Amino acid sequence: MKSHAKELVYSMLLASATALSAQTSITTSDVTTQSSREAELRSLRQQLKVISDRLEQLEAENHPTTASSTSVVSATIPVTPPSAAPETASVTAADLPNLSFFRGTTLSFGVDGYYGYNFNAPVGRVNLLRAYDVTSNSFNLNQVNLVVEHLPIPESRLGGRIDLQFGQATETLQGSSANEQRPQVWRNLFQGYGSYLAPIGTGLQLDFGKFASSLGNEGNYSKDQILYSRAYSFNYLPFYHMGMRASYTFNPKLTFTYWLVNGANGTEDFNGFKSQGFLFTLHPASSLTWNVNYYFGQEARDVLPTTNASTSTVPMQPGLPTENISPAPNGREHIFDTYASWRATPKLTLIGEADYVLNRTVQEQKPGHVVIGSLTAKYALPHAWNLGARTEYFDDRGGLFSGTTQALKEATVSLDHTFAPGFLARAEYRRDWSNQRYFLSDTEGSLLQAQTTATLGLMYWWGTKQGSW
Repeated sequence: MKSHAKELVYSMLLASATALSAQTSITTSDVTTQSSREAELRSLRQQLKVISDRLEQLEAENHPTTASSTSVVSATIPVTPPSAAPETASVTAADLPNLSFFRGTTLSFGVDGYYGYNFNAPVGRVNLLRAYDVTSNSFNLNQVNLVVEHLPIPESRLGGRIDLQFGQATETLQGSSANEQRPQVWRNLFQGYGSYLAPIGTGLQLDFGKFASSLGNEGNYSKDQILYSRAYSFNYLPFYHMGMRASYTFNPKLTFTYWLVNGANGTEDFNGFKSQGFLFTLHPASSLTWNVNYYFGQEARDVLPTTNASTSTVPMQPGLPTENISPAPNGREHIFDTYASWRATPKLTLIGEADYVLNRTVQEQKPGHVVIGSLTAKYALPHAWNLGARTEYFDDRGGLFSGTTQALKEATVSLDHTFAPGFLARAEYRRDWSNQRYFLSDTEGSLLQAQTTATLGLMYWWGTKQGSW
């Protein structure tokens, strides 16, 4: 296109020069006029040369391989080509490992709060037998979470996960001195483990650190549950373990996981016995997942808590006990846990769970038993609404859970709505009852056989982790 413009300008200027020349030859009698027109002709020729050089410069910049004759002009009159794109930082080979790391790493945040009301108006506004929604007639921040995860894959075999947790739930999960020797050290670390995907068969994943328990169908994060309040079984079964975990997928229908851990809900061991877990995850059909788990260990202390550290004359490590319990407890705890999730229709999901727990503090004593059965359902309604329901029976023989031998029952219904991606509101109504007078009333010392609560939970989460946490 520039070449056509050049020819057009040449033609126009040449025509003008020819006309002036002709006019000069006709009027040669007038010397003054002739001289003036000759000067004008020289000026036009100079302008023609400038325009010609300019056009050649533009052509050279557009076609640099054919522009050796215009290099001087290009050096003296720099022009930025209109089509030149802005400069961008180039990616070097040294940058690829960093980019690959961030591509496989997720960073997520969560906020979980609620308002609950107990119709018993209990003394101290306390909801008994609840894992998280433990207070009544109060706005509460249940959890604030930060989750960083890097999943190991065959191309990058190292990984890990860190879950930091703040809020009311930390007191239930890991703030108790009954199961932690130094709870203040671990209080805000819900999970923290490193992973390695060993190149064995389909890949053997090895984890070391503190990880959430897989016993029971419910988990820590409210956004991933059907109901807001947790079942009795969640409150009773272990929340987390510290130790080694190995997982291997034999085929799409079977995954096996083995644990070797300090115990249940104990980051630092307080009896020296290493507990074990054998977990099977089966997928008999695309709509059905079935978990079969067996866990056993010794959960009683063999050392006294450090209550008199300031007066002890024995050398001590701050916070760690140095006084044994004699005779040392030698009883075992056995947990048989199974649950199945069935997607009966595209809208209806059913979850059934059954648990049997046997526990002795010492081998000679009669064991305590716990028998649990529950059924949970979720039905998807139009426009991002969901209806949930759960019924549960908990036979607490020997008071392993509640401290009282009793038969507990609960029935819960909920309705939730996702207002925007990452924002969920859930309204819940729940009734707990027992065959014993156990629940608090508005009168100190007076117990009731039931409690009824209404709860509104608000859950917010954002970040790069998709699906369940």
